[in-house]
Amino acid sequence: MSARPSQEKLDVFKNRNILDIVSLSREEIETILETAAYYDEKLARKERLYDMDGKVMASLFFEPSTRTRLSFESAMLHLGGQVITVTETPSMQTSSTAKGETLYDSIRVINYYADVIACRSPIKGARLEIDAAATVPYINGGDGSGEHPTQALLDLYTIYKEKGGIDGLTYAICGDLKYGRAPHSLLDAIAKFNAKKVILASPQELRMPAENIEKIRETGVEIEECFDLDYACREADVIYMTRVQRERFSSQEEYERNKDLFIMTGRHVAMFPEGAIVLHPLPRINEITTEVDAYAGAAYFRQAGNGMPTRMALLALVTGSVK
Repeated sequence: MSARPSQEKLDVFKNRNILDIVSLSREEIETILETAAYYDEKLARKERLYDMDGKVMASLFFEPSTRTRLSFESAMLHLGGQVITVTETPSMQTSSTAKGETLYDSIRVINYYADVIACRSPIKGARLEIDAAATVPYINGGDGSGEHPTQALLDLYTIYKEKGGIDGLTYAICGDLKYGRAPHSLLDAIAKFNAKKVILASPQELRMPAENIEKIRETGVEIEECFDLDYACREADVIYMTRVQRERFSSQEEYERNKDLFIMTGRHVAMFPEGAIVLHPLPRINEITTEVDAYAGAAYFRQAGNGMPTRMALLALVTGSVK
């Protein structure tokens, strides 16, 4: 049975903003994962929870989202809380940002309406503006090509569930490592643990930014860059595929040059080391063919499901509500 973490561990998170992975210690990440496991078990037993009874979450999604938005909102409802929502796209604006209101001013107002804020923005670095404006706990649901800490945390929780631990494994992070925020946050997360090695496999134009690699190398993690998906599939215990981020390219030509270079097919399954798992933050476009879905270690749909207990843990932790 998964135990509730000690009150001392829980108190570290009360009224805290979750902006990125870098600001979390290994011990703090482990507390989040322990809390996720605690709630996961309660979900499996179909317990009715009241941990967030009387509290309201503002779900602010200024960029299209399915898994992140729905799992945050479902997490809040499963905890017994309520949700107020703003969802919009550039072509369908429903908030006062359409009138020119700044994100800072919007958050200053929303503080009065909610007990916790989950927000996604298409603007890299928006988390810093929200952090400055929020007087209630704020959880970053993704800011442009910047950070996606809750995705990295649910990725770690999935690895823990699927592999029995996070240390001592070889990781391959594959695909669009230049524009994808999920790979950036995952790399920061892996650096908190004792990985055997991290392989960064991508098309040459979509390499992980040098500053991200240097930041991780300073922690002592062994990093290997390559441009060969076959090599990554033969070497890794955890293979993390990502889509090419069409919406973040500066030109259609750049996207067209790169969109079909890294595609995992049934041919790759035969290359995997025994017990290897395949992850993907989703949505997938064509970078994993459906024939891979039959592989027992294809964990990406289970991974998406793990978003709910992970986000339940975060919501309850930052509001001091874990019962």
